[in-house]
Amino acid sequence: MAITDVRVARWAKTLAEYCLDIQPGDIVSIASTPLAEPLITAFYRETLKHGGYPVPLISLPSLNEILLNDGSDEQLLWRSPIEAAVSANANKRLRISASANPLALTNISSERMALANRPPQINPNAAKSPRALTWCGTLWPTEGAAQLAGMSLAEFEEFVFEACFLNSDDPAERWKELGRQQQKYVDWLKGKKAVEIHGTGVNLSLSIAGRTFINSDGKRNFPSGEFFTGPVEDSVNGSITFDFPSSRDGKIVRGASLVFEKGKVINASAAEGEDFLLKMLNIDEGARYLGEFAFGNNFGIDRAIINTLYDEKIGGTIHMALGESYPETGGLNHSAIHWDFIKEMRADGEVYIDGELFMKNGRFLF
Repeated sequence: MAITDVRVARWAKTLAEYCLDIQPGDIVSIASTPLAEPLITAFYRETLKHGGYPVPLISLPSLNEILLNDGSDEQLLWRSPIEAAVSANANKRLRISASANPLALTNISSERMALANRPPQINPNAAKSPRALTWCGTLWPTEGAAQLAGMSLAEFEEFVFEACFLNSDDPAERWKELGRQQQKYVDWLKGKKAVEIHGTGVNLSLSIAGRTFINSDGKRNFPSGEFFTGPVEDSVNGSITFDFPSSRDGKIVRGASLVFEKGKVINASAAEGEDFLLKMLNIDEGARYLGEFAFGNNFGIDRAIINTLYDEKIGGTIHMALGESYPETGGLNHSAIHWDFIKEMRADGEVYIDGELFMKNGRFLF
């Protein structure tokens, strides 16, 4: 992609103004790899323009693989003091995923990945950031990501631009429009209690009583286009088989099937990657409970690319995450993982809310 592409400049401007709202004095960390240099430099310039202090954290894509292969258990669990310093000082954070090979960690053992996924020990005496943290994550199109998506790099770049509304003169306004639409759904869902999901490969019920749906309108995930909540932890019952592959830690799980009883996964299988799925389910007690239930609503994303940032937003789908809940939803589940799985609803699927048909074949009826 040419660094002079006007859409890269729009991307950086939208991240700085709409997503992160950079103000004079903000300390802004920028985490990525050298592969995303065009967006990094454009965003760095925007940060300076808005009076912020950019802190680039640029790493080589191969270093994590080396650590997982050659590091001791103690080294896997160790956390860099630079991470602590950033946590204590930066109040705005941007992460730009940019991997040359999204499957580079495929052959790392499940045990090593589970160890690396353990949450860091929290030092109660560690300095806290004096200001609220605002973060955003986005994806730079690389050759590796394009290959995983089954596209040429040029095709994948256009896919990314369209999904992010970067072909519009004012992407932020497009995101605001989507946010207003989603807010209508969120308002309607307020106070609702029971969810039933039926269709090919799914017969599931759960409770959202007392929980809050969050309107995700491109500010934290870029792109976004979803509204989500944390289901009541012990309320999920039934079974579901997910249609799209899910990638985590460089490993792909296809055809994941889960059976829930009183909120807990009591049986799990997968057509591919079952061993890794089971290892992650056993990483801690909370990994077997749902931390999220959500509706995808970005109809500019019409196919899966084996990347959760995009796949969970596919318009007309639903997704669920095992593990950690988002506290703003009222969710109480805790885990070292938050792992999303996406269910196709566009061909044969129905979602009932308190007995009323809310989604049918991927379309909202409200």
